Amino acid sequence: MAPPRRKHIFRLPAPAPATIYVRAGFNRVLAGEFAALKVKRAELVVDKVEAHSQGDLRENFGFKAAKDAIRAVDRKMDELDRFYLRNTFIEVDPAGWLTKPTDTLLLGHVAEIEKEDVGTSRKHRFTFLVATYGETGSDPESGVECLPHNSPLAAALLGLTVNTPTRVTLPAGAAVLTVRSIRNPTQPELDRLLAPIKPPEFAEE
Repeated sequence: MAPPRRKHIFRLPAPAPATIYVRAGFNRVLAGEFAALKVKRAELVVDKVEAHSQGDLRENFGFKAAKDAIRAVDRKMDELDRFYLRNTFIEVDPAGWLTKPTDTLLLGHVAEIEKEDVGTSRKHRFTFLVATYGETGSDPESGVECLPHNSPLAAALLGLTVNTPTRVTLPAGAAVLTVRSIRNPTQPELDRLLAPIKPPEFAEE
C-alpha cells in the first residue's frame, strides 16, 4: 500500500456548513463561473489531444502544460461544487438596508466599533458596513469599510447593542468590543461600497 501524498497529510479540514448571505444575483454568478470552467476544460482537453499527437511525451512540454492546466481547472470546479453543496445561500436586497431598525447591530447596518485588546489595553476605532459574503470595499468619502457578515469580527458583533462592552475571543486574541453607534447606510454609500458580484476565490493547495 502506497504512503499518502504529503499534501493530504497536513490538509486543513473543510469548514462546517454555513448559512451565507449574498446579494441578489450571486447564485447566477456562481453558475456562470462553473459553466465557464467547463468550457475552459473542454478547450484544454482539445489542446492536450493535439499536443499528444506531436510525438514523444517525455519532451512534449505542450502536453504537460495542458495536463497541468486541466488539473488546475478540475480543482477549481471541485472547490466551487463543494462550496455550493456544503452551504445554504440566502439572497438579500441591499435596498432593505436603508430603513432597518437600529436597536441591535444587524446585517446591513453601519456601526462605529471600539475594540480594546485585552493584553495591551490598546483601543482602536472602526466604522463598518456589515455586508454580505465577500464584500471588502471601502468608501473614501465617509471612511466606511465593508465587513463580511461571516468574518470572525462580524460574527462577534452581530446582535450587540450600543454602549454595551462585550468580551470576545477573536483570531488575534481576546478583546472587548463596544458598539458606539448604529445607523443605516445611505444610497450613495452603498453605490460606492458594493462592487460587482464576483465568484468566490479559493486558496491554492
